[in-house]
Amino acid sequence: MERLVNLNVVDEIGVVSIDNPPVNALSQVVREQLRECLQHAKSDSLVKAIVIVCQGSTFVAGADIREFDQPLTQPHLPDVLDAIENSKKPVIAALHGFVLGGGLELALACHSRVALQDTVLGLPEVSLGLIPGAGGTQRLVRLCGPLTAVDLVIAGNRITAFQAQALGLVDRCVESDIQTKAIELAKYLIHTNQPWGRTRDLSITPFNADEFEQKTSMLLRKKVGEQAPRAALQAINAALTMPFDEGMACERSLFIERRQSDQAKALRYVFFAERALISRTRRLAARGSAASIQKVAVIGSGTMGSGIAICMANAGLNVILIDVQDAALQRGVKVVDDYYRDALGKGRITEQESTDRRDLILPSSSMEAVIDADLVIEAVFEDMDVKRQVFRQLDVLCRDDAILATNTSYLDVEEIADCTNRPQRILGMHFFSPAPVMKLLEIVQTTLTDTAVLAAVLGLAQRLGKVAVTVGVCDGFVGNRLLAAREKEAMFLLEEGALPEEIDRVMRSFGFPIGPFELRDMAGVDVAWRNRQGRFPQLSEREQRCDWVDKLYAAGRLGQKTGSGFYRYEEGSRRAVPDTWLSNLLEQHRSQFNIVRRNITDKEIEERCLYAMINEAAWLMENDIVENAGDIDLVWIHGYGFPRYKGGLTYCADRIGLNQVADSLKRYNPSAGKELSAFLSSRKSFHDN
Repeated sequence: MERLVNLNVVDEIGVVSIDNPPVNALSQVVREQLRECLQHAKSDSLVKAIVIVCQGSTFVAGADIREFDQPLTQPHLPDVLDAIENSKKPVIAALHGFVLGGGLELALACHSRVALQDTVLGLPEVSLGLIPGAGGTQRLVRLCGPLTAVDLVIAGNRITAFQAQALGLVDRCVESDIQTKAIELAKYLIHTNQPWGRTRDLSITPFNADEFEQKTSMLLRKKVGEQAPRAALQAINAALTMPFDEGMACERSLFIERRQSDQAKALRYVFFAERALISRTRRLAARGSAASIQKVAVIGSGTMGSGIAICMANAGLNVILIDVQDAALQRGVKVVDDYYRDALGKGRITEQESTDRRDLILPSSSMEAVIDADLVIEAVFEDMDVKRQVFRQLDVLCRDDAILATNTSYLDVEEIADCTNRPQRILGMHFFSPAPVMKLLEIVQTTLTDTAVLAAVLGLAQRLGKVAVTVGVCDGFVGNRLLAAREKEAMFLLEEGALPEEIDRVMRSFGFPIGPFELRDMAGVDVAWRNRQGRFPQLSEREQRCDWVDKLYAAGRLGQKTGSGFYRYEEGSRRAVPDTWLSNLLEQHRSQFNIVRRNITDKEIEERCLYAMINEAAWLMENDIVENAGDIDLVWIHGYGFPRYKGGLTYCADRIGLNQVADSLKRYNPSAGKELSAFLSSRKSFHDN
């Protein structure tokens, strides 16, 4: 068997070294060999203390997630950690890189911990639908108190080595040579007879019970629908109310229950989908040179343009923010200034970082400022004629080797590229608002986009810290195409008898942070109206008939910014209040077209909205708009608030069963579901291999 854990004796110190790249995961083999090495060290009379170290760039960064879909195998991690904690010889953990999940549980079982200054520690199990299962809650509460446990276990926060030292989680922070410093600490403990003991034996220090209650209540309100945070709170309460062994049994039972829960399985799926996307992105990016993009020009200084400029500056890139209208340019500059002022005020960046990043953004009212840019991103008005006019100018002004990108959210990128003499150097970069915050970036590749161009932009996306999903050209790409399908079905539901507040409530109950009509009011009814006008000839007769957006626009009800849209809003409030104006509008419409209003159940609302999206997702797959179904899920998780703990749209669809979805679509509308039916002719599920 390959040796992943080894024992070496150095001056009375048994150094147990874990070497299981890339993250030293606590696989079954690692657990078994770790236990063996510990037994040898404890039985060796020459060994007076034990140091646990890890090779590579990190300490143990968690369990081997691939094992979670398999039966539990011995030795179980709690047994290995008990062997550490019950050692008659002091055991010191030498921490560096990331100390996460089972890695931190391992460190907590040791008698002392020394860490490099840049070490990051955390218990992020809730992000996988789990809780710590090897004593993480029980030992952390005893070592650092329940308030710290809430931050790390329920909120899933990570802390630095210095923060950990202040909390008592780390005993020493050092600048370098972690193994040597850990050995020195071990020698200090054994030669000076310094007291050391088991974490399990510590008494819980007094804490503010009201603060504990307020903090947990606030966190759980933010995690509606998620089961793991509530299980984590149970385990923390067990640490506060039970002896250690009973608390351990409670934690372990909750962990095993969570391990095979539907939410944990869904979150593991998302984890591996993200890893697969990162792997593909890195592989493709390696075929180009991201370093070739050092200077970026952004055309248009509106909300998106200024936000994109901030993204670039935050990544250390020089940016020219261009708007030929001086008043608009000054508004864009103010947006930039306000962003950095706010970030500084909230402590997100230092004063020097604020100054340095702001200085990277230079405003200009001349299109000729693009002349030496490596990448130009157009972010002007969402109108095909306007965008083509801009690209004709760029084609003349830009260097031959410059990359030209459009930030369009739904227009045909190939039609935009077609007006230039360099279509192979053009693609879409669909940022999501607010651009400095939203991680999703749809990169739209045309049939002519050069591979090196795509690779360079993917490399840039990595520098920006974006979740970059490469998609093909179609109306709305992935995100907005599915959004349009849901919105269309929601409009039909309004016509048949549902109210906006009912549809929004059902979608929030499913797990979305906001309902479709609340979202429309937030984004702006005028945006929807312009989109509708541009696509009007392609709309079906029924879609044209459901003209609430036209009537809202005509009435000046543009959403939150005007105080009314599908809802009304009190002065200074963003809370959507149902409005009889809209109810009357819907009744007038039904009367005009002789539609008898009927009662529509929550189940029908949920199914019709989701199944319409699933049908459209099938079309995306059939037409090779995305490479993998998981990409669709990641777009909607990172860009539209699809509940992560449900795994994503196509994951949900496969769990429901595509034949059941197709049958339901036809039951609600005999002419619906053609795209899904075509998809089913060649595949049984979205995730067929």
